[in-house]
Amino acid sequence: MVLRHARAARRSAFTALGALVLAGLPCAAAADATPAAGPTPGAAQTLGADRPSPHLLAALRRDLKLDEAQASERLVNEAEAGSRAGRLRNALGDRFAGAWVRGRTAEQLTVATTDAKDVPAIEAQGATAKVVRRTLAALEADKARLDAAAGRVRTLDTPVWYVDVPENRIMVQATSQEAGNAFVEAAGLDGADVGIRMTTVRPRLLQDITGGDAFYIDDAARCSVGFSVTRGEQPGFVTAGHCGRAGATTTGYDRTAQGTFQASVFPGEDMAWVATDDQWTPTPDVKAQDGQEVQVTGSAQALVGASVCRSGSTTGWHCGTVEQHDTSVSYPEGRVDGLTRTTVCAEPGDSGGPYVAGAQAQGVTSGGSGDCTSGGTTFYQPVNPILGDFGLTLTTATAAQTAPGQQDEGAEAWTAGRVYEVGATVTRDGVTYQCLQTHQAQGAWAPAGTPALWQRL
Repeated sequence: MVLRHARAARRSAFTALGALVLAGLPCAAAADATPAAGPTPGAAQTLGADRPSPHLLAALRRDLKLDEAQASERLVNEAEAGSRAGRLRNALGDRFAGAWVRGRTAEQLTVATTDAKDVPAIEAQGATAKVVRRTLAALEADKARLDAAAGRVRTLDTPVWYVDVPENRIMVQATSQEAGNAFVEAAGLDGADVGIRMTTVRPRLLQDITGGDAFYIDDAARCSVGFSVTRGEQPGFVTAGHCGRAGATTTGYDRTAQGTFQASVFPGEDMAWVATDDQWTPTPDVKAQDGQEVQVTGSAQALVGASVCRSGSTTGWHCGTVEQHDTSVSYPEGRVDGLTRTTVCAEPGDSGGPYVAGAQAQGVTSGGSGDCTSGGTTFYQPVNPILGDFGLTLTTATAAQTAPGQQDEGAEAWTAGRVYEVGATVTRDGVTYQCLQTHQAQGAWAPAGTPALWQRL
């Protein structure tokens, strides 16, 4: 979003500051054999991974030590893996135990199951099968018990806990073995099912009150804008909840009046949105490097192991990989659940800034540890819950018009602007589809034309 009078000079000012007895498991083409006027796009085409920004490629080369061909191949592999993982997750059902990508170019998709009988079908889909003891649902239930315990006991000495999907276990980061054991005991969990990792690092929020080129809250605190959004006709942007409370006013990078926080949640979650004044125009742009931008085309959630890049008003454009989803972090200011843990660095003032995977919006910076000199760990608040909870529509470079077709009536009808989770079912033109990747439905992403996101049932 930018000031109209400064569009040529600062076009990205807004966004920058910002799973079988699977016999009969259908192949991708057969599953989505719907009448179409032309070729059905693959996942890379749908998600924009086949046409990456040169600035995104440059950052991946620098931070992940890839050459240009490897960076391009990685983005395509990640997009295709997300779609295949979604099909396998839906087919495995209760036996599904997670999915992740590995390898320099994310060439290896691994899907975990609790039943060895599923291995041939997983491998038939081009994935590596891993048989594990516990389902993802069971791991998430144990993490929920830790979340509940965190509401009763202090967690400053156990600042981070999450489901480690590749290791099929819960992990707790603690300043001492005693602190970790006490937290696990408070949750009523068997210590043998939880790993405790010693750490001296305490994550911090990444807000800065020293000023700088960003957006400002009540003329004091500084944060970074996440993504442009709209609510009805009202433009605005999303950012971190700890950056400001509802009613707080904002000024832009140039200190001109910008907008007002409409809703903010912190702790618990770390999300907020700001409604902006008329002179600010939403764009799909995210500031990259050297004043250039990348554009977002949607919000399909990336897999564990996928590459992500972040933009922030303090440290600019940096990349890394997704380590875990649904991470809980206990900051000195309060606990936040549902964050995603990454290897990307960040520093104070980068809070609220956008994370992208290829051309897909992922979330906004919450906090972390370390810095961009020695490296670090950061956490982002996923963007899809922000959009869903606040009733916002992400501004994207995809066509805004809903694809032609009959708009089915009823609660299960596919609706542009709604956030759909993996496994959700909808109807469109009398056909039922199942969601493969968590995303906000865009007007150009009707199910019949996007087999990367929807499987016809």
